[in-house]
Amino acid sequence: MPQGVCVVAEQREGVLRKISYETVSEGRRLADKLGQKVLVLLLGSNIKKKAELFGNYGADKVIFIDAPELEVYTPDAYSAVITKIVEKEEPSILLMGASVQGKDLAARLSAKLDVGMAQDCTSFSINNGNLEALRPVYAGKAYARVTFEKSWPQMATSRPNVMSISEVETSGPIEIVEEKINIDKNAIKTKVLEIIKDKGERVNLTEADIIVSGGRGMGGSESFRILEELADLLGAAVGASRAAVDSGWRPEADQVGQTGKVVSPNLYIACGISGATQHIAGMSTSKYIVAINKNKEASIFQKADFGVVADLFDIVPSLTKEIKKFKE
Repeated sequence: MPQGVCVVAEQREGVLRKISYETVSEGRRLADKLGQKVLVLLLGSNIKKKAELFGNYGADKVIFIDAPELEVYTPDAYSAVITKIVEKEEPSILLMGASVQGKDLAARLSAKLDVGMAQDCTSFSINNGNLEALRPVYAGKAYARVTFEKSWPQMATSRPNVMSISEVETSGPIEIVEEKINIDKNAIKTKVLEIIKDKGERVNLTEADIIVSGGRGMGGSESFRILEELADLLGAAVGASRAAVDSGWRPEADQVGQTGKVVSPNLYIACGISGATQHIAGMSTSKYIVAINKNKEASIFQKADFGVVADLFDIVPSLTKEIKKFKE
């Protein structure tokens, strides 16, 4: 009988992503309910020192695979290596983050392991010894509660910024094991030739606690400067609706929505965004939503916790000015 909760950690350029800590913390909570242990899988190059960090979040054991072929994520190499370890360890539950990388990897692992998989979940629980997951459906208009029967590992991904990070009070020594796996280079059909980074030092959109987004009401790319100024003061990320991206005002990487990035910040400030269904699907799980729009009939107000019916070009600069005064 499969035992234990296995979490696939995510790193980029040797730096562990926030979603890794969230998923390990959630794995610990589920393992405690089952009376089982938490195993973390960490893939990369020169990442041994990162393995011990997971003990602070409840991991009992970390298996790391260190190889030059794993320095940069490629779906062929990562899915092949993880499949071998999962088949060897036989966990009852397999979790990972629903990041861009996590979604791609999870789909491939689900096929390789021939198991079902619940994608982009917002909460987990244990029901009769089985994993039960809650996930948004119909562009966030409803939630589906799904469970697994006679399928192991029970596999799911968690939406970034939704699960809480919990450090254990007493973190004893954890078992750290290096697994040596021969990687068939001929089986790796994709190769990363270049990584082009976004300019600027703002926080990653999917990991941001605060996001300031603009839509069609911004009127043009130059207008986003007032949102950038506000975001800098708040330590926030800048997002955009599909209309703003399609108009060429913001890069595609900033798009929030069903066809963009799904975000769950503590605070989401929507400026000049009407509230189209595809946009709501990308930010509906935000803890607090503030909408600024001069059209009082805009559908964004139906989702907002706080609404301001006014011209954003009056409100945003005034808000920025008041925050500057407060900080001074």
